[in-house]
Amino acid sequence: MSAQVHTSRADRQRVRVLATAAEIFSRRGFRATSMNEIAAAVGLSKPTLYHYFRSKEELLVRLYSDVLDESLALALEVVDSEPTPLEAVRELIRSRVVYTCRRQALLKVCFEEEHEIPADLADGLLRRRRAFEDLFSAALDAHLRAYPAIEIGMPPKVWVNMCLGAANWTYKWFRESGDCTPEQLGDRIAASLTAGITPA
Repeated sequence: MSAQVHTSRADRQRVRVLATAAEIFSRRGFRATSMNEIAAAVGLSKPTLYHYFRSKEELLVRLYSDVLDESLALALEVVDSEPTPLEAVRELIRSRVVYTCRRQALLKVCFEEEHEIPADLADGLLRRRRAFEDLFSAALDAHLRAYPAIEIGMPPKVWVNMCLGAANWTYKWFRESGDCTPEQLGDRIAASLTAGITPA
């Protein structure tokens, strides 16, 4: 029982460190942030911090990995639960907007510090990101096959990237003090982007 408690505490500490690192990376930038600064913000000594994460690079890769895992799990849930491909496409966009707005600091790090990921790990992360995009593309393809008269005016992959770009860019400008919640914003963006592929 004590081993389980110890593991649980260690896991909670890692979550705290990751959340703190994401906030500081977002505010100061990856290169300008030191492990000393992260340790102080979490209330740990530097040697203790190294017990959880060996380097800033490991922290950054873990942040990316967690985002990719959460995004893919959410996309799989959407595709499995929505009754039609069109509703899956719409919900993939909506949920992506909500996820991005709810985790602005984390997504800022992911989008602006990608070049800092060690080259030997970048390919694996890229493959996982493509798995998310492939789910989106498959839902769009299924919808277009069901409605062959619909024209999107561009290759499907470009359309998917356009939608993801619109959803992801909300990390730059969404404000909690604005006139809508992340869910309301997600509904509006999804409705606008899918208006052209919705059957009359």
